[in-house]
Amino acid sequence: MRLALGVEYDGSGFSGWQRLSQAGALEPDGSLQTALEIALSKVAAAPIDTVCSGRTDAGVHARCQVVHFDTEATRDARGWVLGATANLPPTMAVRWCVPVADDFNARFSARARRYRYRILNRSARPGLERQYLGWERMPLDAAAMHQAAQALRGERDFSAFRSVQCQATHARRNLQDITVTRVGDEVVVEVQANAFLHHMVRNIVGSLLVVGRGERPPEWIAELLDGRDRTVAGPTAPAAGLLFLGPKYPRQWGLPEEACGDE
Repeated sequence: MRLALGVEYDGSGFSGWQRLSQAGALEPDGSLQTALEIALSKVAAAPIDTVCSGRTDAGVHARCQVVHFDTEATRDARGWVLGATANLPPTMAVRWCVPVADDFNARFSARARRYRYRILNRSARPGLERQYLGWERMPLDAAAMHQAAQALRGERDFSAFRSVQCQATHARRNLQDITVTRVGDEVVVEVQANAFLHHMVRNIVGSLLVVGRGERPPEWIAELLDGRDRTVAGPTAPAAGLLFLGPKYPRQWGLPEEACGDE
């Protein structure tokens, strides 16, 4: 039987999603994947291997990370949700569990992924929610940032916004939507694409901050994109402000509404 889970987590204190230990080893290694697999294995009374919709970096959070796994254990959805959550660290929880077809794949069946980056824009650093916010003390022009970001829409080569550690075979991605809005003291960047490169969202945010501070004009983002040179783009924004909202799948898979999108 193949099952899909929706998992939320606070990525603070974790090494990131990807398992660090050798395949099949169910010993804590600081990764979110291993923590989840240990919890699921206790419920199944057998080793469990998971596949996720998108690997998040150290310190990055998720509202609805989707994973799938195969098991011969007979448990109802409530048993998987409550049993796994009871065995997870307090900063992780399984939100839902649904059976899926054997050809469903949390990674390859997804049609889009969505991220949100929150920036506290005030002179004083954050006291509350500091693990969920980026911080910029200089006033930001959110409208200029939004204007600049529109140059990134569509299928593009995002070499200027990928990390040197990125292992993707190519840098072309289809960025379907990106917005920059201000809500009080916060500037919020939301972005959706078919897939993302390593550090792509944080690198985009880092360059948009340069525009927001007035150090570069909005047209600079298009120039960076065309130049494909990471070394002249803005810095990588801190991980804390980044939240993986989750992937989107065709409705044929029968997942909860928050994981469904246009087909």
